[in-house]
Amino acid sequence: MTRIFQRASCALMLSLAASASFAQQAPLTLDARAMQDAGIVVSKLATRELAEEIKAPGEVKVDAYSTVLVSPRIESMVLSRKVKLGDVVKAGQPLVMLSSVQVAETQGALIVAEQDWRRVSALGSQAVSGRRYTEVQVQRDQARARLRAYGLSDGQIQGVLRAGSAGADGSYALLAPTDGRITSDAFLVGERVDAGRTLFTLVKEDSVWVEAQLPPFDAGRVKPDAAARVLVHEQSLPAKVVQRSHQTDEKTRTVAVRMAVDNRRDLLHPGELVDARIAVGGRSALAVPVEAVVLLQNQSTVFVATGSGAFEPVAVQLGDTRDGWVEIREGLKPGASYVSKGAFALKARLLRSQLGED
Repeated sequence: MTRIFQRASCALMLSLAASASFAQQAPLTLDARAMQDAGIVVSKLATRELAEEIKAPGEVKVDAYSTVLVSPRIESMVLSRKVKLGDVVKAGQPLVMLSSVQVAETQGALIVAEQDWRRVSALGSQAVSGRRYTEVQVQRDQARARLRAYGLSDGQIQGVLRAGSAGADGSYALLAPTDGRITSDAFLVGERVDAGRTLFTLVKEDSVWVEAQLPPFDAGRVKPDAAARVLVHEQSLPAKVVQRSHQTDEKTRTVAVRMAVDNRRDLLHPGELVDARIAVGGRSALAVPVEAVVLLQNQSTVFVATGSGAFEPVAVQLGDTRDGWVEIREGLKPGASYVSKGAFALKARLLRSQLGED
């Protein structure tokens, strides 16, 4: 074991020595224009909080807090469909035309009550008895209230009154209660549907849930509102833990951890499988962006700015990588000026100079 350790140490020292020798032989000097063309950005090496993460598979699910089931409040007949599966709708938009005998009766009662109320109110409370005045007003208000209870909006009720007797045909539109996308519409035109029967599922897709299954020990380390990220389509999307189940699944012996993800770019869809990373703590360490590290002579290298547009490659020993940042364990000291962007352009220049092309 001692010999193995000694060999590994010697290999590391030789690699560092080779990289240092490479740096001494091939310094690079660029003027301001060349640095701008290469997209070079110089930063100061500083400590950064690197989060410890738990890795777990996850499944995309609809955000139940942004999901609405749309159903009639009274037994009705489906007359016509106004939207179809996958459509994006706005609040108040008609979804389906329905017809109901009870709605027709109430529409007729409202029209009569409204006419009576107009006559009585025109005469005034002095010309009719107080009882009659109140009865007519109550009858009108009750008819309005019943139509609202059946799901008609105030605008639809006013439309009934404007149509007069033609407005008492029992037809009415079921309106979208909120913005969203139609994700289910399991019904047929001409079908009689009961009150409470779900005709549409309306989902706001600006936010989705990702549910990960973790071993109980790991789940216990997850804190409410902990930062997380979801890896999908070669991208890392920020997320936040919104709920951790307090019950272990009897079959899988895992605990569900739910994360909320901003989905305004429409990258995630329910049922999709993704990889989740959940932060469970962290530590401070010297770190640079992953793109600041290049490979020279099989050694991880960072370009250091030495002043007056001069750059030298310095061999480094790397540690953990977290969310686009990699730990620098050896090779650089705090406060060192290094190339945080444009390192690959410098590597290309360095290689060309070694071949005598620059």
